[in-house]
Amino acid sequence: GFITIGYRGSYTLGRDSQTDAKFRRVARIMVCGKTSLAKEVFGDTLNESRDPDRPPERYTSRYYLKFTFLEQAFDKLADAGFHMVACNSTGTCAFAHDQTDDRIWTSYTEYVFYRE
Repeated sequence: GFITIGYRGSYTLGRDSQTDAKFRRVARIMVCGKTSLAKEVFGDTLNESRDPDRPPERYTSRYYLKFTFLEQAFDKLADAGFHMVACNSTGTCAFAHDQTDDRIWTSYTEYVFYRE
């Protein structure tokens, strides 16, 4: 089966790109896949509050993890025999304020994992 992990990220970077980027923490790691697989891999670290009564054979994209470390999610997937088969990311940029040259970059990234 497949499990997809997704998250939104953002950081601020000055126009000259010589200043250090200011990263915000990952607010939420989202989980998409078959309910039974998600529960098997993530157990009690899976927050089901947005889709609480989903049958095990159904799919959902409304779960998220109670922790915010991608490496922890990747470790749990690897321990359960999953391998990353694809990933993608999108990004946009906007100026932070009219008075500064700082830019705010936002992105959405997904990782697709598979286990036979």
